[in-house]
Amino acid sequence: MNFRTIGILLITGLFAITGLGQAPSETAAPVKYDAELAKKLGGNDNGMKSYVLCILKTGPKDAAVQGKERDDIFAGHMANIERLANEGKLAVAGPFRKNDKNYRGLYVFNVTTVEEAEKLVVTDPAVKSGVLVAEMTPWYASASLMATPEIHKRITKPKP
Repeated sequence: MNFRTIGILLITGLFAITGLGQAPSETAAPVKYDAELAKKLGGNDNGMKSYVLCILKTGPKDAAVQGKERDDIFAGHMANIERLANEGKLAVAGPFRKNDKNYRGLYVFNVTTVEEAEKLVVTDPAVKSGVLVAEMTPWYASASLMATPEIHKRITKPKP
């Protein structure tokens, strides 16, 4: 699977979740352009914006890190994801299912250059430790991805 295929899958999934791309029903009101929302999400006239797509792969030290050290690294990994999302630097993140490419996870960084994304990905304890390594490429996609962190907060059940 390449970056283009992953991008298409991300957008297809977003369309399925939101109902976008479905044929409008006869009773549905036409969708109106929302300039304020487009501006808030950073979209251009086509509703698109630049990101950096990052694939996290199994790193050279993955097998060597075990037990409490590994637990601590991944607790920090999750805290870092939450921090970056809250800062508006991360649009989407998530793990891959088991695969034959050693792909472990994905980040969509809300930055325009790989250099900016590199400064963010090195704040991840799993990358710092060598448990994961990052491959990045510029990506152009719907600005609607920037609504994902806020929507995710609203659909995540609070822990007791």
